[in-house]
Amino acid sequence: MASTGPQGRGPAAIPWLNYAALFAATSAVVGVIWDISWHRTIGRDTFWTPAHMAIYLSGIVAGTSCGWLVLKTTFFGSPEERAAGVSFWGFRGPLGAWLCIWGAIAMIASAPLDNWWHNAYGLDVKVLSPPHTLLALGFTAIQLGALVLAVARQNRATTGGRHRLPLLVAYGMGVLLCNFYIMGFEYIAFPNDMHKAVFYIICAAIFPLILLAAARAARLRWPATTAAAVYMGIHLLMIWILPLFAATPKLAPIYNPVTHMTPPPFPILLVVPAFIVDLVLHRLERRSDWLKAPVVAIVFVAALFVTQWFFSMFLISAASENPFFGAQRWNYNSRVGAWAHEFWDPETSPLTPLALGMAVVLAAVSARIGFWWGNWMTRVRR
Repeated sequence: MASTGPQGRGPAAIPWLNYAALFAATSAVVGVIWDISWHRTIGRDTFWTPAHMAIYLSGIVAGTSCGWLVLKTTFFGSPEERAAGVSFWGFRGPLGAWLCIWGAIAMIASAPLDNWWHNAYGLDVKVLSPPHTLLALGFTAIQLGALVLAVARQNRATTGGRHRLPLLVAYGMGVLLCNFYIMGFEYIAFPNDMHKAVFYIICAAIFPLILLAAARAARLRWPATTAAAVYMGIHLLMIWILPLFAATPKLAPIYNPVTHMTPPPFPILLVVPAFIVDLVLHRLERRSDWLKAPVVAIVFVAALFVTQWFFSMFLISAASENPFFGAQRWNYNSRVGAWAHEFWDPETSPLTPLALGMAVVLAAVSARIGFWWGNWMTRVRR
């Protein structure tokens, strides 16, 4: 492949490494969604399940490709390439490559630790056990590294790949949205929880950060909307693909004898608040970030509330029980009953004006941090 120089000129402005890193980031998210489905469908697993292999493939691809880049830059790179790298222990390479390498090392280290943990304490005693936490930190670092590699390439590009690179940045932000969504899975994934204040508070605390960082970093007309569409697209594909595979439970007690892989819940309609956020940012283009943050917070929470409050009513109804929405697919150990079509204990976390106000405040803080992060990414060039 012909060299393009430090400014990214020429037809090879998007090297294979950017695609490899984003593939690794995606593989981790797909593997985690698959693993959750595995536990909801089959129950018992081993280190060698396909879902685990998809997760660890992320570390292998990211670690080997970025390790090769660091060695190439250190020993065979041009003076310009070496100057554009970040030095660590005498080696030089892009910042994103280092994040991927460190993430891969953390993932590799988590594997034997996780095996020992299961032998000592049993299968999946805690979701956030020390090995799982180390693994999550590892693939999150890989996702951040893939994003930084794409941002740096976008910021250096002058001709070749100039129009495709912002799409890669938005794609990387969408993968991060998936990751944050998975971290809050227990509280924000099921539509039965979407009439609770805690759902809106958690969403307001995490999603504006990613959406606003995407809006600032990706040089697109609709960056936040594009990132939200990537998040939804990945989850929709998993909803449609996973049930195609036959599977049966292997861990008692079995109350719901499923016959195929259980898909994840239908994703949050983030494209709606993300689209409105993009519209607001277009109108407030010349205003300061300090003014934009609270305005974005208000419209984000309002759009999320209107969208999910009513859409969740549909998702818990019998009308949503079809392959497209994948709703009403429950764990093998769930005693399916009337509760599946009800909102779960909304009185335990009532959605009051005070709770919505708290969500707006958290969304404003999240948005302001997102602007800071996005502004930093616009300056990344190595």
